[in-house]
Amino acid sequence: MLNSHPKKRSEGRDLLGEGDKNSRSFPDVPPPNISPLKPTEVYDTYWRFAAERQDIFFSRAEGHPPPWTKDEILTTYKFTNAYRASDRVSQYLIRRVIYRADLPASHEETCFRVMLFKLFNKIETWEMLERKLGALTWRTFDFKRYDKVLADAMAAGQRIYSAAYIMPSAGSLGYDRKHRNHLALIERMMSDGLPRKIAAAKRMQDGFELLLGYPSLGDFLAYQYITDLNYSELTDFSEMDFVVAGPGALDGISKCFADTAGLNPPEIIRFMADRQEAEFERLGLKFRSLWGRRLQLIDCQNLFCEVSKYSRESHPGVTGIANRTRIKQKFRPTDSPISYWYPPKWGINDKVVASLPSNAIQ
Repeated sequence: MLNSHPKKRSEGRDLLGEGDKNSRSFPDVPPPNISPLKPTEVYDTYWRFAAERQDIFFSRAEGHPPPWTKDEILTTYKFTNAYRASDRVSQYLIRRVIYRADLPASHEETCFRVMLFKLFNKIETWEMLERKLGALTWRTFDFKRYDKVLADAMAAGQRIYSAAYIMPSAGSLGYDRKHRNHLALIERMMSDGLPRKIAAAKRMQDGFELLLGYPSLGDFLAYQYITDLNYSELTDFSEMDFVVAGPGALDGISKCFADTAGLNPPEIIRFMADRQEAEFERLGLKFRSLWGRRLQLIDCQNLFCEVSKYSRESHPGVTGIANRTRIKQKFRPTDSPISYWYPPKWGINDKVVASLPSNAIQ
């Protein structure tokens, strides 16, 4: 067992820290028995952040009025949910892009829709394309028509890409505008028979490697996209099969551990997923799972990314490998309703419908 407790802090504004009159206080707890791994003070923050962010999710989804937390950082800045599939964009992808009774459900068409949506990753762009072009299908896809809609939108000052992460331009495909290269990328994927190849993949990593073979799709995007495709009936991989740590997660890992004892980032993420119940119990946290679904590898990866951001305020002295000090995006609540719904193969939608109002707010 490690023989030192994480250090207490006197600065910061976190619900997990000490000294703020609006903060929740936590009793001293024994350090985790995870030697030879050496956790920092941010390790416990990881678990407390996960529990508090999930509490906020349920408070909002159940229709409770604000404030949903006493944590000043979570009130001020934007953070994703503890479960990736609960985020607004993922919910839109699942319900309004993948599982659409009015659109064809073939593997080919489903893959086309997922890739079209995710290359821009912006709800407003998808809805604009639908308004201008009608049903978005591979059978009726026309490069010039899609290009015109997107080019006109940009000329009018509209942003067609999400700010969630930077999309490389895929310039090797030969076009002068990023959106044209991405339309060409979709054409190449479909012409290559990617839907059939993804559907035949035996492991999540096999699907990831197929995506990795396309221009501009590095490890991070290929992993995100295979996760998105796996929400559909195209594949049936377990989210515990495979994980890739993005840049934010790598920074979060460096903040949570002074020594990872030789484990690589995917092994650390799997360690966290395997450890979750023991750590919530050790810290006296009542973590509300996703209607019985444990945190999966993709969720633990995302939580590292989010605690990397959170700790810039809560633990400013822990710099991590990225050495970033500011959280850019402020939290702005929206009153647009979400009826929460998850991939049917997860087997939780009956519980969701039974426990939530018909129109929850995210």
